[in-house]
Amino acid sequence: HRVDRRQRQMCIRDRIKILFFAKLREAFDVSQEVIVIADTENKISDVLNVLRHRGDVWKRELDENKPFRIAVNQEMVSDDVLLKNADEVALFPPVTGG
Repeated sequence: HRVDRRQRQMCIRDRIKILFFAKLREAFDVSQEVIVIADTENKISDVLNVLRHRGDVWKRELDENKPFRIAVNQEMVSDDVLLKNADEVALFPPVTGG
């Protein structure tokens, strides 16, 4: 049974590297991880929802009302940016001066 090219492409999932910095790294006890996202989960907001569904500290620290910054491939972005295979997403709290 052959799978045509279109069906095969629909099954492809993208691997996204996520980096956690500062307070987020401490809260999650992880500095980075690679997650696999389906083609229906291709925005940063979708990835954040996947992480929030882990519960507890993930939901609390990545709450939509909590301030944190997002970069994709070292450029600051909003959470509606589309992701593609091998993108690097960095999540970190806002920088405060003093």
